[in-house]
Amino acid sequence: MSESARTRIGFIGLGKMGHGMAGRLLDAGFDVAVWNRSKAKADDLIRRGARWADSPAEAAREARAILTMVADGAASQTVWLGPEGAAMTAPAGALAIECSTVSHQHTLDMAAALRARGLVYIDCPVTGLPDAAARGELTLLVGAEPADLDQARPFLTPLSQTIRHFGAVGAGTVYKLINNLMGAIQIAGIAEGIAIAEQAGLDMALVREALLGSVVASPQVLRHAPRMIARDFSNATFTAALRHKDAVYAVQLAETLRLELPLSRAAVASYARATDAAPDDDEGKIVEVISKPYPRD
Repeated sequence: MSESARTRIGFIGLGKMGHGMAGRLLDAGFDVAVWNRSKAKADDLIRRGARWADSPAEAAREARAILTMVADGAASQTVWLGPEGAAMTAPAGALAIECSTVSHQHTLDMAAALRARGLVYIDCPVTGLPDAAARGELTLLVGAEPADLDQARPFLTPLSQTIRHFGAVGAGTVYKLINNLMGAIQIAGIAEGIAIAEQAGLDMALVREALLGSVVASPQVLRHAPRMIARDFSNATFTAALRHKDAVYAVQLAETLRLELPLSRAAVASYARATDAAPDDDEGKIVEVISKPYPRD
């Protein structure tokens, strides 16, 4: 029997990203217990051999590693330290691997709280889309002591061959917030450019062709400009609310560093409007909010 087949893992949070990640760990031969607020999202994983846990605490019982992939800091707090949280049952020395995108301060606070309970906390947010999660092609952004990362590698390599170790606990989250803040600024900027083009009466098919072949054709432009122009937001992978949340966390971090960041604050304000309009819609639909001309006096 392989080492992975003897090793129990708890996986908490089976959204679009977590579902694929849990599947990769199953495929690697680990004994995976899964928990999600909605059990229906676990059904196919259970058919593939996962064990359903009735709570995060049950998922963590006897686990060598517990991975979480939840929406925000509040959800992370609940699944780790709530009345039925994973920390209630996780054995001493277990790896607590936070793959969620949370605030930098939350990361530091959670590390201290779990360390006090005898657990090893690693912040490991990820970049990549759900299809990359299912293929094991994410990029992992890690904050951990080198020895702790070495312990975690067997549980991380099924998820990615690209592990970027930025430093001590919290460092991976710092980079993830930078990454997602830059994404918010770029996507809001794309939406503003398209809104100008539309209101000015340009040929939008030509605008699309020109943008995709221009020096501004970043991966964000290549992904979002065609969808915004066509107003086709099917197969949403990231919501307005999640983009807003991550940008807010990044600006909070900037405040602790005494950085003003006016562009970042403008992106937060734009995504606040998009979130107020439709929090669960695709982040690219911000173009519909931005495209509405303001009333004239």
